[in-house]
Amino acid sequence: MITDKLLRVSTDQSVALTDTSAVSTDTGDLGVARDMGEGRDLYAVFTATTAIAGGTSTKFEVIVASDAALTTVIVVIGSTGAVATASIGAQQIVRFNPLVGSKGQRYLGMRYTVVGTNSAGKVTADVVTDIQDGKKFYASGFTVA
Repeated sequence: MITDKLLRVSTDQSVALTDTSAVSTDTGDLGVARDMGEGRDLYAVFTATTAIAGGTSTKFEVIVASDAALTTVIVVIGSTGAVATASIGAQQIVRFNPLVGSKGQRYLGMRYTVVGTNSAGKVTADVVTDIQDGKKFYASGFTVA
């Protein structure tokens, strides 16, 4: 997974929120290239830089909007759904869904929706073209003959 500073939309952003949502601190201006998710797959990688604690759940979303503040004509193009706080690991991955038949919105960002009260938690979010999973473990103690 290769990251790009210009494609980082949240850097250590606090998700210590109470029953509300927050959008990413930065946005990506897509200009005229608004067909996110068509062609090569794109992913958002949400990395918990400080463990999320408290609350019931957090939903991680990839959004596009018509304004840089990510408040007008918001369209969700990928989501984890609500993830129970106890199940949130170090990373959450969301694939961008293509907007078929639409030119899309100009600005790209992320949104975090919290249910309950998170007492701690910070997230960094990057847009990448590939992901890696070096955390798979396979059974041991077998012989290949």
